[in-house]
Amino acid sequence: MKSLREAINVLFSKHESWQVVCYTITATIFFYLILRSNPRRDARRIFTKTRRWFFYSIRRLPYIGKKIQDEIDKACKELQNSLFNSKTDLTYLQKLPHAGMKHDEIFTLIDNYELIGQVNWKKGNVSGTVYNYDKELTKLITKVYERFLWSNPLHSDVFPGVVKMEAEVIRMCLGLFHGSSTSCGSVTSGGTESILMACLSYRNKGYKLGISHPEIVAPVTAHAAFNKACEYFGLKLISVPVDTNFQADLTAMRRAITSNTVLLVASAPQYPHGIIDDVKSIAQIAVSRGIGFHVDCCLGGFLLPFLNEAGYDDVQFDFAVEGVTSISADTHKYGFAPKGSSVVLYRHIEQRHLQYFSVSDWPGGIYASPSIAGSRSGAVIAGCWAAMVSMGWSGYVKSTKKIIKAAQRIKDRIKEVDGLYVLGDPKLSVIAIGSKDFDIYQLNQLMSDKGWNLNALQFPPSIHICCTMTHTQPGVVTKFLRDIKEVAAQLIQEPRKTPIGSAAMYGMAQTIPDRSIITDLTNAFLDGIYKT
Repeated sequence: MKSLREAINVLFSKHESWQVVCYTITATIFFYLILRSNPRRDARRIFTKTRRWFFYSIRRLPYIGKKIQDEIDKACKELQNSLFNSKTDLTYLQKLPHAGMKHDEIFTLIDNYELIGQVNWKKGNVSGTVYNYDKELTKLITKVYERFLWSNPLHSDVFPGVVKMEAEVIRMCLGLFHGSSTSCGSVTSGGTESILMACLSYRNKGYKLGISHPEIVAPVTAHAAFNKACEYFGLKLISVPVDTNFQADLTAMRRAITSNTVLLVASAPQYPHGIIDDVKSIAQIAVSRGIGFHVDCCLGGFLLPFLNEAGYDDVQFDFAVEGVTSISADTHKYGFAPKGSSVVLYRHIEQRHLQYFSVSDWPGGIYASPSIAGSRSGAVIAGCWAAMVSMGWSGYVKSTKKIIKAAQRIKDRIKEVDGLYVLGDPKLSVIAIGSKDFDIYQLNQLMSDKGWNLNALQFPPSIHICCTMTHTQPGVVTKFLRDIKEVAAQLIQEPRKTPIGSAAMYGMAQTIPDRSIITDLTNAFLDGIYKT
């Protein structure tokens, strides 16, 4: 020990005391950062940034960059030419009419606009999108919508009835998810806003705890709205893989947690494959680490509470599970409310306070709003309220039974089709389908040619069908199974050598290592649909 001390003294003999102190502090901080870092995650982050920088640099090279951009421009043009509004006989209003149109002229235009779409969603040819088309329910919601057309819950003193309906929608939803008398929530414009509000509240909680760079840990299958929330609100999303059953990898989730983690995420179910994450196990992790835990039930919120009475195995996913601190659920999906309606729910009222916005010193008065929007449509809230009280518990049990019966029939029969397999073991309404024998995107294109509108997925290549009440109509599932069996047999016997249409687009998208190119393509798509 004496010789070690002498060696250190000799080493630092040429340095002043203040320099030695600075070196010591610097070394201490360096080793502290090393010890608190997550080597696997940091290595992945470094790789991602390096890859991004590499492709950015390549695209800036004079000759190579131009060739790449030419190909991107070509692909963007082909994409836009495939859109509905690329038809030469489709004309657009270019300016506001000088004199207002007569009502019969307006309805003539509306009739023409309605005919633009080629997909027959009323007959069950579309995955998800329209969750019910009951004529009596439609009439009811239309009448209610008309009565509250001009209402706005921002002005609670003018429209107290709408505000009462909103409060009742929240309380009814809390009842479905085992909320307590002190649990609370907000009505939002959709699942994305519900998720945004939840993430904002956890970010603000992190700030209050002194966490300057809050992080969210979520499986890669969590909804893209979590990516959007992180981009909007300055959070860092740590995506963890899923296991062979397409559930969140619990080991990876534990490893991803740091002192900056403010939220864990699970899906019930997740959108791509319809798989329900292990909510109870993730909740235990959240409790043990003192972290918030959000369960995204936007897709399954009005199926899961009714499983048991519908004759299916119950799933624990909500506030009955200790550790679940917030839930998002879409009333405008299987709740059959008009579009633009969802809820975000919290176990404790303090968490909801963290999503509120208020400004007390604005010249226009004291301003406060519970969510992103200021003015909101009271008609949508009233329509949601009407749908829920009209359906009732027994109505939702019946719809759940019909929808899951249709989905499970598809799941069972797909397993018998040569060349196809089901991803994971979905229990609800979404059935994801893949193939090891042919390009699944080509199957999707051929199904589209037969009038079906399914959802293309990636990583791994697959498609899914999300069953709704439209698929419970007589003959719909039978026709779907007949068509997909016929198309699969065709591809096994005569596989297409060159993918076309959406098959070519999705096949190409998965193989492009520079993901910024995909961003260029999505920008072209969004620009294209608004092209006039």
